Order: sequence, then structure tokens, then C-alpha cells
Amino acid sequence: MSMSMIGLRAALDRALSPSSSQRVRAGRDLAPFAAFPAAAIALPVLLLDTADTEVTRRTAEALARVGTAAAVRLIALALAEADDSHADWMQTGVHDVLAGPDSVPDIAAVCVRLVLDEEAAVREGAREILEWTADATS
Repeated sequence: MSMSMIGLRAALDRALSPSSSQRVRAGRDLAPFAAFPAAAIALPVLLLDTADTEVTRRTAEALARVGTAAAVRLIALALAEADDSHADWMQTGVHDVLAGPDSVPDIAAVCVRLVLDEEAAVREGAREILEWTADATS
């Protein structure tokens, strides 16, 4: 088993931890694996964490920092199920990336592609994230 697969397994285990700091770490560590089925199941659960919105914020931030279609798609999907508080914290996490000093992926370009997704929840979430990117740059 490769080191990256061992890291994926460890991050999946942390995603189930009762410790919010371990779940925050899991979101950060799983984000690069967003296209992997196991991570794609665990990450939306972290985005909608019922115990601590810090997990929501940091997982959204990690996924936005990765910025792939698979990563942004998971944020869009979670938005469909999110209450207002979780949606606000996801937006904060995405804004943290967009407003940061580091070079970031073009999340708006990814969202433009995702608004054409076959799944309605993804299209809707991508439109919302696209609005966030416009707000962050204005």
C-alpha cells in the first residue's frame, strides 16, 4: 500500500473521531483525495458536521484550496443539504481562500463548468459558490 493510501486511510479514520480538531485535520487531509469515492463520502459529512462549524469552515477551505472540479463539486452538493449556518461557514471557508495572499485555483472557472452538471443540486450549489467568488473579488 502506498504512503498516500495509508494517509487516506488515516484521514478517513480521523473523520469519524469524536474530537473536532481531529475532524478538522481529516477535512484538510482528505481534500486532495476528493475524487476518491471514500473521501467523496466522508467530506460532505465533514462539511455538514453537526457538532462544530469549525469543521465545516476548515473543510470548505481545504476543498477550495484544492480547487478541482471534484473538490468544488462536494461543496456544491453539501450546500443543497446545508442549513443557513452551515452554508455561511462554507462561504467563510471559501472566502478565506479567495481573500488569502496565496495563489488559489480559479474556483469561478470550475463553477462555470459545474453549473452544467447533470445533477440539479450541483448546478444550484455551483451557482451559489460562483456568487461567493464574485463577492470576494469586488
